[in-house]
Amino acid sequence: MKYKWFACLLCGTLAASGVLADEVGPASDPLDPVPYRLRSLRLSDRAAPLTTGTEFNPAISVIFDFTYGYFTEDLDDPAGFGMGHDHGHGHGHDHSHGIEEGFDLREVELTVTGSVDPYFDAMAMITFSDDHVEVEEAYITTRMLPGGLQIKAGKFLSDVGYINKQHPHDYLFVDQPWMREFMFGDEGLNEKGVQLSWLPPLETYTRFGIEILQGESEGIANYIGDGNHEIVTMLPDAGVPDRNRWRAGKGMREKDGPRLFTGFAKVAPNVAENHALQLGAFGGYSRVMQLEDTHSSGRLETWDGDGWFAGADVVYKYDGQGIHGHRNFVLQGEYMFRQLDLAYRSQQFESFSSLVTTDANDQRWKQDGLYVQGVYGFAPRWNAGLRLDVLGITNDGFEGRGTPTDFGTSYRYTGQITYAPTEFSRLRLQASYMDMAHGDDDDDHHDDGWMFVLQYTMSLGVHGAHDF
Repeated sequence: MKYKWFACLLCGTLAASGVLADEVGPASDPLDPVPYRLRSLRLSDRAAPLTTGTEFNPAISVIFDFTYGYFTEDLDDPAGFGMGHDHGHGHGHDHSHGIEEGFDLREVELTVTGSVDPYFDAMAMITFSDDHVEVEEAYITTRMLPGGLQIKAGKFLSDVGYINKQHPHDYLFVDQPWMREFMFGDEGLNEKGVQLSWLPPLETYTRFGIEILQGESEGIANYIGDGNHEIVTMLPDAGVPDRNRWRAGKGMREKDGPRLFTGFAKVAPNVAENHALQLGAFGGYSRVMQLEDTHSSGRLETWDGDGWFAGADVVYKYDGQGIHGHRNFVLQGEYMFRQLDLAYRSQQFESFSSLVTTDANDQRWKQDGLYVQGVYGFAPRWNAGLRLDVLGITNDGFEGRGTPTDFGTSYRYTGQITYAPTEFSRLRLQASYMDMAHGDDDDDHHDDGWMFVLQYTMSLGVHGAHDF
């Protein structure tokens, strides 16, 4: 019964795919009518098109993302979102799309897009950072399926919600909302799999989709599997690894993919001229959600179960008819709830063959998050915005065994000001005040601190237009 709603959404989408109307409706988002292959990066909606040279087929672009960050405090992650074991969120916080203190080349993004033939488009994105190279997306999409159907296959950012499918340089702020980061993971819902979407022939832009995914995202579908895990003991009061190492069996389920199934619906009702509105609903079910935490004392904690999530999003855009984005306004928000049903197990080892104690219990985690943000173009090439992040309005979890704990609600208040001298460069200054729940059910104390970031983004080459 826990994913009955998802089955209904899936059945309804498939049933509706057989219904055809008399007239063919819009084939693209209301404020992005031109196919992505034909447009270059636009940081200001009404700027004159620029070119940096010959446009190739495929189109190739390189985007550089530089930041300078300063933190007044070293804060933990929002309470409860580390399975009761929170880690630092401030100085040196190492999220692939997060903010480091001091100067940082956050990432270099190489993107290749183009038409393979009359039947397929292709897109590949590779990101480079100081310590790793990653294929962030690599997929094909069909061009010729009948009835408004389209298939996407490969590795891609899921279309659930609105912000999830965006890359860091697409954000209207330096960083991503907490909801995406802590409910899905640092990379958002970025999976290998296949997506089937349907654009019915209606006068109003409407799109439905289902996704069958491998299931590897750390926030909702993290997968570890069975096997052995190395535990390193520490010398007393020395803080260095001892030579005494052993491997402890995790005892987690093996489950081949696909393990994650999602669905989404988007509709853009007709509104007044120069205005656009898009409403969305989404959800998903994960067959496997696994976590582990090892301790230098020889203690191994594991969680193994499943989970589901559901949410809604809304985006409003106003085209102010000014030059270089002047008087343009964007207002967007999303809410998401997730539930994880996990079997918890704690094992204390003294040697490879010596298991001292075992503790186990069933846990049900219920958590949610939301953000609301608005950005206004107050002058040509300039915009400013405000964002509110709320995490854990519902934040029920466990600290080991016992009754559920209310970890409390965390807040972040962010403001930014952006200047885009051309379509290919952007400067942004951002300040955030973070009010983190302490996480103690008997203590209403919050930790707080400020984060200041200066960002410079530069684009070379042709880049696809961003979706609505």
